[in-house]
Amino acid sequence: MSIEWEAPAVVLDLRPHGEGGAVVTVLTEAHGRHAGLVKGGASRAQAGLWLPGNLIEARWVARLSDQLGSLSGELVHPAAALAMDEPLALALLSSACAIAADALPEREAHPRAFAGLVSLIGHLAGGAEGVAADYVRFEALILAELGYGLDLAACAVTGVSEGLTHVSPRTGRAVSAGAAAPYLDKLLPLPGFLRDAESLGDAAAWAAGLRLTGHFLERDAFGARHRPVPEARFRLAERIAGLNAAPPDNA
Repeated sequence: MSIEWEAPAVVLDLRPHGEGGAVVTVLTEAHGRHAGLVKGGASRAQAGLWLPGNLIEARWVARLSDQLGSLSGELVHPAAALAMDEPLALALLSSACAIAADALPEREAHPRAFAGLVSLIGHLAGGAEGVAADYVRFEALILAELGYGLDLAACAVTGVSEGLTHVSPRTGRAVSAGAAAPYLDKLLPLPGFLRDAESLGDAAAWAAGLRLTGHFLERDAFGARHRPVPEARFRLAERIAGLNAAPPDNA
């Protein structure tokens, strides 16, 4: 008797294994981050299916629950291929998948993280620059799922809920402009889009958002387990910084 499940999934990572096989990691709503052995997964015939960011219908089978098991899938949405022509879209997709693959615990359901990643992938079709703010929100969601959520509801010093401009790098709590003024060199800027779900922000705000969530990812989500932040995340930060430094089109 075998154990099996079928579910919509996002491909997170692929590692070659043996003769043409691969160990593929996916994220599902009910089964969390889950790996399985894909026969022929590293072959040219299956190369397009197992690209990080693709939405698939996954099927996992094993004889025992604690085994690696076998994974197969059918392509639902080729997000990776669609992102190939836009460097920022590919950077966003690669970083989101790498963060989910390395930060989320194995076989532990995190439905909000799954929904956030699927939403991010779906919105990429509308243009990467419209999704950059959502990407930072996704990182904040991952922090919250891991128990390191930012507290941006009110000022940690005065209790006011308006005019919040910075975040304490020690506590993750917001600070108002007045309370932050004497300590600006010690605080992290808080981009407005993290408190306004309708705001898209701009390149400078995205860069500030990545510095903010990056601090807590490095210290808590990864540092607590003595693991490095994924390289894909650094590449994304560099690309966003480049956008911020680029002169306007009409310059």
